[in-house]
Amino acid sequence: TLKTDKKNSLMVAKAKEELEQEILVKEGEKQKYLAEKAPPLNTSGLSLTQLQDLCRELHSKIDVVDEERYDIEAKVMLNTREIKDLNIKVLDLRGKFKRPNLRRVRVSADAILRSLLGSKHKVSMDLRANLKSVKKEDTEKDSDWRKNVEAMSGMEGRKKMFDAAKESVTT
Repeated sequence: TLKTDKKNSLMVAKAKEELEQEILVKEGEKQKYLAEKAPPLNTSGLSLTQLQDLCRELHSKIDVVDEERYDIEAKVMLNTREIKDLNIKVLDLRGKFKRPNLRRVRVSADAILRSLLGSKHKVSMDLRANLKSVKKEDTEKDSDWRKNVEAMSGMEGRKKMFDAAKESVTT
């Protein structure tokens, strides 16, 4: 832990030095920029009309700077709104918000077709119309094989099958 403390203190000291150098460089750049853009005014020896012209010129420069500042502020506001929206989308995609439990909704086939085809098409879909009709005679035939299966099931059915197999082998 002693080594890590020394390393940390050295890193903090180095970071402080770099920060101070960065501040000095920024201050120098600021002074250089101001010297280029706003030279010191020399008002001594100017007449009243020359002072008024100088004031008008300064006011026009101020107006230009204000317009630029306003445009930049508008861009910054737009970008911050966009950043907030994107952050919200990121949170949504991560799934931090709880999704509500969805309820099942029963929808008929007619309602589905109406939603797909639009309200102009009136389509009625009767699913029962396509079903096959079954007569009572058919059900009686079906019940015959069921009776045979029920008769052959269980121990008695197996005994009958065993006996029938035994008789066919002996003959």
